[in-house]
Amino acid sequence: MAFDAFALMLAMLALGMLFARLRVLPANAAETLNLVVLYVCLPAAILLNVPKLRFDVSLLGLVALPWLIAGIAWALVHLVSRQLKFRRDETVVLVLLTMLGNTSYVGFPMVEALLGAHALPYAVVYDQFGTFLLLSTVGMVVLAHGSGESAPSARTIALRILRFPPTWALVFGLTLMPEQPPQWIALALERLSGVLVMLVMLAVGLGIQLRLPRDEIAPLATGLALKLVLLPLLSLPLAWLLGLRGDMLDVGVLETAMPPMITAAALAIAHGLAPRLAAAIVGYGIVLSLVTLPLWRWVLLQVA
Repeated sequence: MAFDAFALMLAMLALGMLFARLRVLPANAAETLNLVVLYVCLPAAILLNVPKLRFDVSLLGLVALPWLIAGIAWALVHLVSRQLKFRRDETVVLVLLTMLGNTSYVGFPMVEALLGAHALPYAVVYDQFGTFLLLSTVGMVVLAHGSGESAPSARTIALRILRFPPTWALVFGLTLMPEQPPQWIALALERLSGVLVMLVMLAVGLGIQLRLPRDEIAPLATGLALKLVLLPLLSLPLAWLLGLRGDMLDVGVLETAMPPMITAAALAIAHGLAPRLAAAIVGYGIVLSLVTLPLWRWVLLQVA
């Protein structure tokens, strides 16, 4: 593990939490930083790493893994929810936040810190063809049904995907972007993607919420146990069955083990679905993942 990269992530997270407590930045600072990451840093990281991909049939397994894990998460959440009699809105939040991990904003920096920069192209595949498409399709349907709204049309979903800046970067990276671009372009992309870690962790620190919803301890514990422990555990044999080996297997398991997606939680909160629970799962999930992710890396080293 690149200790310096991991230490930087912890430092920026702590700095963001300190800034939030001292209120030295504007109230919308976290949102602004996330937009910079979305429109600048994340596309730069994709353009830098995607052209390095070499097509391999195993990539289909890496694409399939997050979809299969999402189906397992849906089934497990509904099973536990019936047994423990969770409210409907709690169940919807748990489905969203166990199906969808923070596989880009947190995932890319963590994969680079734990596995190295050479594994980032596989993280991009998992995120863009897995998590992002899941959010834009299944996630939107789950939200609509959970909040009593009509499911989005195919046109709405397609427009959402097409308007997502990293989508354009992915298409360009897979088609026109050379593996070895001119030096000035490569240097610019490296510098822009290089600040992704700092901006993301600072934004996470600014917006993190660790208030424990006392009346929602059971769904909180259920969501964290599924997302950080059980689903990554199930992803390991599933990845083997899909033919994943080496870096692809490591990325598949680690991306599955990422904390819940901040965007999914924000959408749930905006729809009035168990807002305290959604915020708490994201906050505790990010903090706990700083311990569980290195542990999963250790597990992968033992089974390699």
